[in-house]
Amino acid sequence: MQVILLEKISNLGNLGEVVRVRDGYARNYLIPQKFARRATASALKEFEERRAEIEKQQAEKLAVWQAVGTKLGGYALVISQKAGVDGRLFGSVTTMDIAAALATAGFEGIHKGQVRMPGGAIKTVGEFPLQVALHADVVADIVVTVQGEMA
Repeated sequence: MQVILLEKISNLGNLGEVVRVRDGYARNYLIPQKFARRATASALKEFEERRAEIEKQQAEKLAVWQAVGTKLGGYALVISQKAGVDGRLFGSVTTMDIAAALATAGFEGIHKGQVRMPGGAIKTVGEFPLQVALHADVVADIVVTVQGEMA
């Protein structure tokens, strides 16, 4: 299926590009999230008429995320979890836990899909450098320190 991208998406394309994607990806993710629209003749015409307005909205969105990214860059997040004597956690620290901790720290609007954990869920006590992809162009580096509580 061909779609018009309504915002920049990593590994797919920029605003206004017509790209070919799998039908399920378009129907189940891109179109419901309002990231894309079906590339029909009428949709292309309407997009070209509204292009300046859409670009302005995306520039404003980018500016907001860049401001959040500068505040978040280098942020040290501390999470306490129950741990055993050897430093292994009872459970793990996931992207959902980190997003919730960032929300309580005052960084609203960050969801679990934006947190990048290259090593998977954290299962031990220690410091872990992670990334938060706020926007396709804005990625902030944070340090998560997991402290152990004795059970």
